Amino acid sequence: MSDGKRYTSPGDSERILFAGIGNLLRSDDGVGVALCRKLMPSEHRQILLAEMSIENYIGKINRMAPEKLILVDCVDFGRRPGYWRFLPVEELKETTFHTHHISLKTVSELFDMPVWVLGIQPRRLEFGESLSPDVQATTDHLAEMINASGGTACFNELSAAICLENQ
Repeated sequence: MSDGKRYTSPGDSERILFAGIGNLLRSDDGVGVALCRKLMPSEHRQILLAEMSIENYIGKINRMAPEKLILVDCVDFGRRPGYWRFLPVEELKETTFHTHHISLKTVSELFDMPVWVLGIQPRRLEFGESLSPDVQATTDHLAEMINASGGTACFNELSAAICLENQ
């Protein structure tokens, strides 16, 4: 890649930082924060609740120096509510809908490590403090899968699950 970052799948021994992004007062927009609140930190997994302002954490994240950064956020893939996808941020279209001041693709250029996105399709983004049932079910399922893995190898499982469950 031209930016010099290696976009390989996260492995068992790598230090991974999950950053939860979103507004908890706008229903499914808060899915990134809701999911990260359910994740258990481990030797190889750190959690950061960035909420609405990932751009305010750029310096902190770069100082933490994870080997991979995974931004967890709602992303409009034009699919059914609760659909999720795990992909390098480079694969996001610049026009992908988001509710932040700066796109995930643009902000990713400011990080010193490869950036991945765990995006979840929202149902609703209006004011409200709870996730829609479809998005809540996906959040619970993903948290269970990630927490069940000893390291970060769960993403091999997540990639396989995309083929089986997310059509």
